[in-house]
Amino acid sequence: MAEIERESMEYDVVIVGAGPAGLSAAIRLKELDPDLTVVVLEKGSEVGAHILSGAVLDPVGLNQLFPDWKERGAPVTVPVKRDNFLFLGASGHLRFPTWLMPPLMSNHGKYIVSMGNVCRWLAEQAEALEVEIFPGMACSEVVWAEDGSVKGVVAGEFGRAPDGTPGPNYEPGMELHGKYVFFAEGVRGSLSKQVIEKFDLSAGRDPQKYGLGMKEVWEIDPKNHEEGTVTHTMGWPLGNNAGGGSFIYHAENNQIFIGFVVHLNYENPHLYPYMEFQRFKHHPEVSKLLEGGKRVAYGARAISEGGYQSIPKAAFPGGVLLGCSAGLVNVPRIKGNHNAMMSGIEAAKAAVAAIKEGRSGDELEAYDEALHAGKIAEDLKRVKNVKPLWSKYGAALATALGGFDMWMADLFGWHPLGTLHHSKTDAAGTGKAADFPKIDYPKPDGVLSFDRLTNVSFSMTNHEESQPCHLQLADPDIPVSVNLPDYAEPAQRYCPAGVYEVVEEDGKAPRFVINFQNCVHCKTCDIKDPSQNINWVTPQGGDGPNYPNM
Repeated sequence: MAEIERESMEYDVVIVGAGPAGLSAAIRLKELDPDLTVVVLEKGSEVGAHILSGAVLDPVGLNQLFPDWKERGAPVTVPVKRDNFLFLGASGHLRFPTWLMPPLMSNHGKYIVSMGNVCRWLAEQAEALEVEIFPGMACSEVVWAEDGSVKGVVAGEFGRAPDGTPGPNYEPGMELHGKYVFFAEGVRGSLSKQVIEKFDLSAGRDPQKYGLGMKEVWEIDPKNHEEGTVTHTMGWPLGNNAGGGSFIYHAENNQIFIGFVVHLNYENPHLYPYMEFQRFKHHPEVSKLLEGGKRVAYGARAISEGGYQSIPKAAFPGGVLLGCSAGLVNVPRIKGNHNAMMSGIEAAKAAVAAIKEGRSGDELEAYDEALHAGKIAEDLKRVKNVKPLWSKYGAALATALGGFDMWMADLFGWHPLGTLHHSKTDAAGTGKAADFPKIDYPKPDGVLSFDRLTNVSFSMTNHEESQPCHLQLADPDIPVSVNLPDYAEPAQRYCPAGVYEVVEEDGKAPRFVINFQNCVHCKTCDIKDPSQNINWVTPQGGDGPNYPNM
């Protein structure tokens, strides 16, 4: 195929992703130097369309960005009034006293928000500073300079045929070049993955760990609604099958954000994370809350859970990794947006200083140093042993040991357990199907629980069907020849959108089918496939979910 010729545009800084990290970086860049040219490229149809988060927001990052955010009208208006932490059994619960929890776990002074709406507001602030923001512009390739550094990205490519060749309405997109490129793609970003591998940024770090977060927005009976209430649970229905838990946040307008997180290091390949979430809603404590209500939105997203030990080197020749692309989530706090925003601010400071010195295309070492010496490191170091403990000992013992370790870190800056480590990837943690029992899940009732395809319709997901499948198989035979006999092909279950299925027809060999139109861009398949055979790449711009207020 002939080499594709593209036009190019030059900027001081190119930012991939209009999430909290990318937008915070863009805003601080323009605040520090209004003459800089800054562009933000977003693969969603609009800013916020692909943003999914719990979310209880720690405003520390927002305070740094706009101390007057309240006066500016930020959609951050529901302060947390009450914290609940429950251990669930099949029919009852135990309430964990919040005063026993380390102060860092308190949600006092935090806010229940829709991060999609927060990002839409941040985009307005950025555009007022003359940041250029282009939604619907998926970044499909890294542009490399002759010296091997990152030079830019290819964005806005449309019209490839299913076989990958240019179709009749092909548009090659443009190359956007920057003195520095910021990758703020979120968890397991497709371009971030490439630069991590090329520059070996994870050398000497623990493997990254992940969870799958699924979320529904419900409108509930006003008598059941307590605005500002935050509830987290552990225990049932997961039990010993997997780590994880739930969140229930009472937002404004009689809405609640209800979600379920399953740690992706689970061993039993028969586990069905989506059905665990649906079963959870039938617990008496939850079902009475939802009674008389209706679900109005659904979505799913992977969560980086490795913590401080798993952060890759975040600066490389020509660019940096921001936010969840670098894995900056505080797992026990279930918060990462504040660190994402602060990472964008730190990267902006480093880039402005470098550009003023006449530099470009080199490593912003000051940014990587700031990650390991500032507020982000302080936040993540205090909880660094919680996830390794959970992986090794399970929820109950890990809660006790992790709580003790966090208390000591909070009071004395000392970790009695030292630094614990992650030993293997989540994919490698998957066991053989023959070694684990199958799990019987109740059929969704259509009232509290729903089948996957019905729920996916509430994510407003759409993909142009004539484009190449963005879920690439390194070897198309592996799903049937390896994953099916060895692991009962877990893609049928770990995908929260019903993308993958094994079709068995009379007298014919099983077929592995990829319904990529259903994909909500959670990236779980890229993470959990035991053969690491699936590569998630970006579909054409604007495709995917269209979350209204996740």
